[in-house]
Amino acid sequence: MLEAEGSVMNSLWIAAIVVGCLIAGALLGTTLRAKLPERHLSQDALDVIKLATGLMATLAALVLGLLISSANTARSSVVSVVDQTVANAGLLDRYLAAYGPDTQEAREMLRHIVVRRAQVRWPAEDFGPPEPPLPSNRNDWVELAQRLLQLAPRDDAQKWLQGQALALANQLAVTQRLVISQLQGNDLPTPLLLVLIVWTTAIFISFGIFVRMNVTVIIALSVSALAVAAAIFLIHELDSPFTGLIHVSSASTHALLAVLGK
Repeated sequence: MLEAEGSVMNSLWIAAIVVGCLIAGALLGTTLRAKLPERHLSQDALDVIKLATGLMATLAALVLGLLISSANTARSSVVSVVDQTVANAGLLDRYLAAYGPDTQEAREMLRHIVVRRAQVRWPAEDFGPPEPPLPSNRNDWVELAQRLLQLAPRDDAQKWLQGQALALANQLAVTQRLVISQLQGNDLPTPLLLVLIVWTTAIFISFGIFVRMNVTVIIALSVSALAVAAAIFLIHELDSPFTGLIHVSSASTHALLAVLGK
């Protein structure tokens, strides 16, 4: 729960900082308009400022669009991996059940693994009694595979089921590593965020230079600042697929646990 709330608060703080920088930029532009000599605000100078602003606005829009698309694609990949994990775990449990009572211990191990993974991914939700974390030198999927290797098939059917179960356990181990690698590479780079804030702040400075402030202009600039902040907030939230407001649903995992081992 605290981790999820911390992720949302972090995203909101970043969005608030962006809004503050943009509004401050617009106010700075207004101050510069009042302080600069008229020769610095000639038509030619304003035309050049507009061209420079248009260039920065285009670059900022492209970068924001690419970041949102990339973050959404990464989130979709995580959703796909989670769904595949749930499907493989459910199928593995069915194979073990078909094998016979010798797999009861392995099925219990599988349930404990699923619960442990779910509690790590969705810490704010209830998946039953807390599972103790494994030491870094242990891998629960490898231990499950070792337990499956200890089975002694008595006929061809059990031998086939054992082979299928081992293949699924291997796939589950691979998808787990894939989720970890995707989550580790999803963070929004701080230098890129700073560059975006500088670009958009410079754009708002130019807005303050171009026009005299009134209620309509202030409302328009405020809405624009909120739009930019919302885009960055969205990127940050999409980069945290298991926490925050836009998180991957745990419904399929809950449904799996309702039938796992039964």
